[in-house]
Amino acid sequence: MTQTSFHRQTPKGQKIQRRPVHGVLLLDKPLGLSSNQALQKAKWLLRADKAGHTGTLDPLATGVLPLCFGAATKFSQIQLDADKTYEALLLLGQKTTTADAEGDVIETRPVPQITPELLQTITQRFTGPLAQIPPMYSALKKDGKALYEYARKGIEVEREARHILIYELNMALAHDARAPAAIKIIVRCSKGTYIRTLGEDIGEALGCGAHLGSLRRLETGGFVATQCVTLPALEAMTEAEREACLLPAQSLVAAYPSVTLDADNAGRFLSGLRRRGEPGQWGADAPLVQVYGSEPAAFLGSAHITADELIPQRLLSPIEIQDILQSAQRAVEVLASLSMAAPVSAGSFQH
Repeated sequence: MTQTSFHRQTPKGQKIQRRPVHGVLLLDKPLGLSSNQALQKAKWLLRADKAGHTGTLDPLATGVLPLCFGAATKFSQIQLDADKTYEALLLLGQKTTTADAEGDVIETRPVPQITPELLQTITQRFTGPLAQIPPMYSALKKDGKALYEYARKGIEVEREARHILIYELNMALAHDARAPAAIKIIVRCSKGTYIRTLGEDIGEALGCGAHLGSLRRLETGGFVATQCVTLPALEAMTEAEREACLLPAQSLVAAYPSVTLDADNAGRFLSGLRRRGEPGQWGADAPLVQVYGSEPAAFLGSAHITADELIPQRLLSPIEIQDILQSAQRAVEVLASLSMAAPVSAGSFQH
């Protein structure tokens, strides 16, 4: 479904009433939609007034795309900086303008015999720290314009190599009717890695050229594909069910230590004031911690700890905290009502 088609579902002249929505939706981005199109679709379904995604996936790519709503957008940079895992299919023997199957073929070469020993050599060569030149068909900016805008006009501009890290690379022979030979790769890598460029570079190392036939993000920052919801599934849900799919904003910082404050310290912390603690009160020095209040129990934001000082970084507003607490209360009430109704519903099917 394209972005245009889902907008047609709204009657002409009827404006969607936006509302505050807070949390993280783990979306399995479908083939053919840009990350922004997928975001706008989910935002429309939730009637959310503020949203953002956590790193672009090409229209060709599918898989894990965390979408942040409301207060969660304040912590999206953590996901942007996170390590990621991809599965890709390399089609050997042809290079394309875009380094993937959407581009035009610009070169065809014979494919050598691909042996396990050759794959092992290539795997070792492309594992570890690498310098990678970003592709022209990318959203990186040059003089205020995306590189793909230059590429579409046939203009190639100089790009600086970026330092990336391939933590793990697995390669195996595969079969695909679109090419004389293919390789499936699974890559765990640092942020900023272009899998299209990696695939093209592997093709050059093999001496035959290559381009991506498919790409799927399996994991990002600890979120995996099995946790994700698809757009068709989201469309079929009620609004309450869609909201129930949201993870809390603090799920973006769940891997970090936590600090809980009493009412007085919580109020001052939310005002942006540093909190001086007794030695070890907040824990060891840390570049990031998640901070909670105890009265009421609520996520307040993130901070860092230096020399027994808790120093605010990204804070929720009192209105956001109130919205989240009210939303949690509504969810409890909905669950309670469903629980009470269950015996009646079951009985209605008895004869």
